[in-house]
Amino acid sequence: MKLRGLLKGVMLVTVSSLLIAVVTLFGIFAFVYYNTVYGQDWSIPVSKLSETLTWDGTDYAFTGEELLKANQWAMLLDETGQVVWEFRKPEDVPEQYTIIDVAVFTRWYLNDYPVLCRVRDDGLLVAGAPKGSVWKHDMAMSTQTLLQTPAWLIGFFLLALGSVLALAWLAVRRWFRQDQQVRDAARSNWINGVSHDIRTPLSVVMGYAAQLEDANDLTAEHKRQATAIRAQSQVIRDLVNDLNLTMRLDCEMQALRKERLQPAVFLRQVAADFLNGGMAEGFDFEMELPENGLPDIEADPFLLRRAVNNLLVNCVRHNAPGCSIHLGARAEGGQLVLWVEGGTADGTARANAPQTLESDGGAAHGTGLRLVSQIAAAHGGKAEFHSGTPYRCELYLPVKR
Repeated sequence: MKLRGLLKGVMLVTVSSLLIAVVTLFGIFAFVYYNTVYGQDWSIPVSKLSETLTWDGTDYAFTGEELLKANQWAMLLDETGQVVWEFRKPEDVPEQYTIIDVAVFTRWYLNDYPVLCRVRDDGLLVAGAPKGSVWKHDMAMSTQTLLQTPAWLIGFFLLALGSVLALAWLAVRRWFRQDQQVRDAARSNWINGVSHDIRTPLSVVMGYAAQLEDANDLTAEHKRQATAIRAQSQVIRDLVNDLNLTMRLDCEMQALRKERLQPAVFLRQVAADFLNGGMAEGFDFEMELPENGLPDIEADPFLLRRAVNNLLVNCVRHNAPGCSIHLGARAEGGQLVLWVEGGTADGTARANAPQTLESDGGAAHGTGLRLVSQIAAAHGGKAEFHSGTPYRCELYLPVKR
């Protein structure tokens, strides 16, 4: 759900950004097209205007009044720079011009009037607009720069678009992360509360069950039942602890306290605790370590011990007494492989023993093996589970360089 919501948010932002980009580009092209086709000559079509000014041999005839707006004007200069014809020419516009004057106003302004010019056989036609109505500026650039301009504009546009998308991605990611943190905190509080409420009555049950086991006035059957109650209560307590730890690892709330470990020494300590705790009573236990030693690793000893112990306990719970449990390690391809293998010596298993394993250690085997996968992943490794008889799990952990 989190990933799906995140993808929806990113898609929404991406589509919105692309829509803005398309509308912007369309607006730019529309602006250029309009001003190229309809806006040239400041709405004064000088070529058409020139066609409406004719010489009949004695005087000029002009029929292009409709081509000029009310505030626009025109005049014709002969080869000497003298005004020989005019239409609504402002009073502050001179009647005579030198070649320098013509060179200046054809490029810039004529007495602050923006003008357009057209060369005729009989002179120079000048059409003008009101002062301040048109902005004129001289701009020159090399051909190479002109050809590079579209690439620069497209590059800056893509850069701006990428920046918008990146900022949108960060904003959406932050929003979903905050939302996930709220959900994780609520889940953590709920699990912690339930775990706390379970521990107190569970301790009472385990205490009374231990007292019943030691009572002299109970029959052997009742003591066996008390032992079963205590053992199953221990299972519930371990499950609650695993639930808390797997939640903390899942929410990245469990800080790793790594230290340099010697795998052989570490596994011998785990095996000793397992055997001295009475969990392996009735089972054959063997440990296999290579003679040439093992490379050191950096790991959290508490979490790694929890993972290996969960695998050993899982072998006990899901197999009948008499089966063999193997614990070992080997170096393989720059990694340390810790493995636990357990199966029945006579081919029989407990009636409630699951027959299949999921690849992530979940499903039938519950929280215990899922926790093993999480601990391996937290150390930068992985856990592989192999179903069948015997059942086998391998932890791949990076070696200390």
